[in-house]
Amino acid sequence: MASENIMVGQDAPQFQAAAYGLQASIRLKDLLGKIVVLYFYPKDDTPGCTTEGQEFTALYPEFQAAGAEILGVSRDSLASHEKFACKYHFPFPLLADTDEKLCQTFGVLKEKNMYGKTSIGVERSTFIIDRQGKIAYVERKVKAAGHAAAMLDLVKKLP
Repeated sequence: MASENIMVGQDAPQFQAAAYGLQASIRLKDLLGKIVVLYFYPKDDTPGCTTEGQEFTALYPEFQAAGAEILGVSRDSLASHEKFACKYHFPFPLLADTDEKLCQTFGVLKEKNMYGKTSIGVERSTFIIDRQGKIAYVERKVKAAGHAAAMLDLVKKLP
């Protein structure tokens, strides 16, 4: 299922993924009753991804107060996530999607062209899943700076 087919109001695709954080593994169904901000980012410890993670970290207490959990996802390994999360003190889990199944499920793998080289990479994207497990919001081609604050505003409007 590609994200172009993931629409607001439909059930979020269920997943289980290895995580660096408080738990070794995260299952979406275990978060039912919470709002989930699932954000996909290209690579650990790169400028845009660091900015995005730091902004989510700064606002994390407000997300928690609103009943939301933040989950960052990239194709990096758990070891890479550990180094990245520890370096910047991220209080939320980072999911290691090394087999790209989660990225494929949400349709965030896109062809990219950098310096004349074409490759497949993660398109920075965010999915907000409501307390009932339904897609409440989808944003693609995310700009890192200011994104966390915009997501917090949306989360606060959810029942």
